[in-house]
Amino acid sequence: MKGCYFLSEESTACVKLTKTDKLILDSYASMMDGLSAYLGSPYEISLHSLEDYHHSVMKICNGYHSGRSAGAPITDLALNMLKRINDNDLSAIGEYTSYSVINDSGERLKSSTIPIFGENARLIGLLCINLYLDVPASELIQSLFNPDADKHHKERFNNNLSESILAEVAEAKALVMHDDTVHSTNKNKEIIRILYNKGIFDIKDSVMQVADILGISKNTVYLHLRKLESRK
Repeated sequence: MKGCYFLSEESTACVKLTKTDKLILDSYASMMDGLSAYLGSPYEISLHSLEDYHHSVMKICNGYHSGRSAGAPITDLALNMLKRINDNDLSAIGEYTSYSVINDSGERLKSSTIPIFGENARLIGLLCINLYLDVPASELIQSLFNPDADKHHKERFNNNLSESILAEVAEAKALVMHDDTVHSTNKNKEIIRILYNKGIFDIKDSVMQVADILGISKNTVYLHLRKLESRK
């Protein structure tokens, strides 16, 4: 069955995890659903706790590929990696970042095993990602595309936040200035509302920068922001 399964029960210890260690592993577990949704069904993603090698899998997404579920044991390849790391062969970490696998069923995989470190730089878990290369080509292609392809989000990749603020103000200004339904006396107020809704004013010093671009005082910007906050 497709999907993610989570094992919350504690097991006999191989590595004694602290409260902080468990919180770190839980943070990876909460991230896996989003990662799996992004990568798609050809990818099997598993999170291992090193408390108990016999039941190391804490959570697994798309485990139908290997037939595993939460509570499954650690793999022989992961054990080999751990042994080498424990023997101070830290180069093993790099070797397992991206590698090829053929499993018992003869399926080809592109895999990555990522070590997770906890308190005092101790190795406490593994995040394993397996891409099943023998899945139907249609499934591989589908995983590359957003099912909501008609819904596009715009994203800017600027070198600094000042560039982002400048671009957002310019875009909001162009939108408002061409909107005849907004009275001329309310143009700046509407621009600030748009920027507020986009979270621009959560950026440090953004009020001063927006005020300079619009040619108004920072107190005027703060006045409009207070009104927006009070309405919220």
